[in-house]
Amino acid sequence: MSQITAVDVGLRERKRQATHQRIADEAARLASVKGLAATTIDEIAAAAEVARATFFRYFDGKEVAVAEGCSVPWLQLIIDNLELQPPELSAMDAVRETFRGFAPVLDEAGVRLVLRQARMAVASPGLQAWTLHVYVRFEKAIAASVASRFHDLAPDDPRPRLVGALTMSAVRISLDTWLASDGRKDLAMLLQSALHAVSFRTDLAGPGR
Repeated sequence: MSQITAVDVGLRERKRQATHQRIADEAARLASVKGLAATTIDEIAAAAEVARATFFRYFDGKEVAVAEGCSVPWLQLIIDNLELQPPELSAMDAVRETFRGFAPVLDEAGVRLVLRQARMAVASPGLQAWTLHVYVRFEKAIAASVASRFHDLAPDDPRPRLVGALTMSAVRISLDTWLASDGRKDLAMLLQSALHAVSFRTDLAGPGR
C-alpha cells in the first residue's frame, strides 16, 4: 500500500483551492455580465470546467460562489498588505496605512468588479447575506493579523476583533456611499475618511489590567 506523504496532501490542497477559486471567479464573471438571476449553476460549472456535483462540493449555491468571487480577491489584497506594515505601528495605524495604499493595489478592473458586486448585493438579499458572511471571515482575519501589535494581549482580549469589526464596518459604510454615487466618488478616500473617523485607543491595557 502506498504511503500518503505531506507533499501529496499539500498538492491536493493546492488543487482543491485552485478549483474553489476558479469556480468562484467564473461565478462572479458570469453574474457581472448576465446578472445574478440569469446566471445558472450549470453555466458556472461549465465555465469552470467542473461537473455540477463538483460545484456543490465547494458551494451551497450560486450566491455563495458569486460572493466569494467578487469579494475575496480584493479583501485578500487588504490582508496581504496589512501583513507588510511595519511592526512598530499600532493596530489601527497599521490598518489605516494599509488602506492608504489601497487604490494603487486595486486596479481599475478590480474597482469595477467591487462596484458590480455591490450593485448585485443590493438587488439580491441572498447575495447580500453571503457577502456579509465573507466580510465576517475577513473581520476575523484582520483580528488575527493585528493581534501581535497588542503587546499586553490577554486571553479573550476583545481588541483585535474590535479592530477587525471596525475595519469591516468602515468598508461597508464606504461601499454604501460609493454605490450611492454610482462609483463616481473616490473609494480610497471614502475608506480613509471612515477609518479616520474611528476613535480607538490601542494603547489601553487589556482586560483585567
